[in-house]
Amino acid sequence: MYIESEKVELKERFSDTLVKEIVTFLNTYGGTIYIGVKDDGTVVGIDHVDECFRKVSDIITDQIEPSASSFIIPTFAYDNNKTIIKIEVQKGLKPLYCIKKFGFSSSGCFIRIGSTCKPMSQDEIKNRYEKNFTDSDLMTKSIGTYGSLSFNTLKVYYTEKGYHLDDQSFENNLKLRTQEGFYNKLAELLSDNNMVPIIVVKFQGDDKTAISQRNNYGGGCLLFTYEKIKNRVVSENICKSDTTVRPRIDTYLFDTDSVNEALVNALIHNDWNITQPLVSIFSNRIEILSHGGLPYGQTEELFFKGISKPRNDQLMRIFSDMNIAEHTGHGIPAIVKKYGKEAFEITDSYINVTILFNKEFLTSVNYVGNDVGIRVGNDVRRSNNPLADKIILEILSDSSITAKKLAVHLGFTQRTIERTIADLKTTGLLKREGTNRSGYWVVVK
Repeated sequence: MYIESEKVELKERFSDTLVKEIVTFLNTYGGTIYIGVKDDGTVVGIDHVDECFRKVSDIITDQIEPSASSFIIPTFAYDNNKTIIKIEVQKGLKPLYCIKKFGFSSSGCFIRIGSTCKPMSQDEIKNRYEKNFTDSDLMTKSIGTYGSLSFNTLKVYYTEKGYHLDDQSFENNLKLRTQEGFYNKLAELLSDNNMVPIIVVKFQGDDKTAISQRNNYGGGCLLFTYEKIKNRVVSENICKSDTTVRPRIDTYLFDTDSVNEALVNALIHNDWNITQPLVSIFSNRIEILSHGGLPYGQTEELFFKGISKPRNDQLMRIFSDMNIAEHTGHGIPAIVKKYGKEAFEITDSYINVTILFNKEFLTSVNYVGNDVGIRVGNDVRRSNNPLADKIILEILSDSSITAKKLAVHLGFTQRTIERTIADLKTTGLLKREGTNRSGYWVVVK
């Protein structure tokens, strides 16, 4: 007598859903599948035995990832003069198996509960996956949402860095497709257009009671998104100069390098299968939140020592190619040196980095967090030139803005803008950090 149970599955006839039952037993406690037996235990047998057995063998060898053929034994069995197929499935040695065409997603991963197959949640998949793989594998092997993507922005970045990747090898070298040829989750993050929002929120005070600004910098290549967010945050950084001493002493609202390190870490090490990072700007601090906690195998002790264990290896590689991130592991110790370990809140589900603003600076410039760029432009750094004031306000909103863009925004010739900028630099109200091509403007008190 055949009875369906936690370890027995009955199928009246062969169907393509057989792979789901096999994956289910591999991921749970093992079990036996009988083809040719009704749900009520009645033996009906199967027709075209050889063809059916071949299809079962094809599923075992071609449709399951990772390979599990050594844990699955299909045989013929005979009952009441009828032929049935018996498939014995052992619990797999790997923590997780999936239907190859769906990858490590809820459509591809199943577990057995009672006599039913249950899709695994993304958290269940992640917890198992990290025991033997990296999230980078999860990003590169999980099929993306879109069937067609373009990567013109990403190609420009690589070309500017001197890399020569032809169109045929570009996607393969950067692992933008699954083994089956579908675009993966990594490809979505790096594509020209996607539906991944990355938000920067500015609040009016030191809590989340009222929002002053909310900007979405996502929707495109993650490298470009990083640059936009970096420039947005840098525009909040105010400089106060003490000209009573020589050389003059410049004091900033916060340490730009620390914020940049926190931002890069949040983008690279975020668990993108949960949700996106978030940047929050308050009147007294900046918070950068990433999801997923510490990667599997990482400890807080190793984390604070700067011993890096990337959650997303391939994403880390791409940011390294662009000289945005390094494998030296100096970022976390650098933040700790400036702001202490208390800057980090680490839980199993997220890491939140808090960059406090300079208290003495806040007091000395009568800083108010509400719309800091506008207030500082109007109240602290007024020049005697209305156009100069407008340029300062534009720069506070976008520290990387060019003279050409300023001319368009403000309705003046580029030459007039350039002369006014030169005057602002001469009078000490404005200075340039970095090169003309990749640097940014700093407004000085």
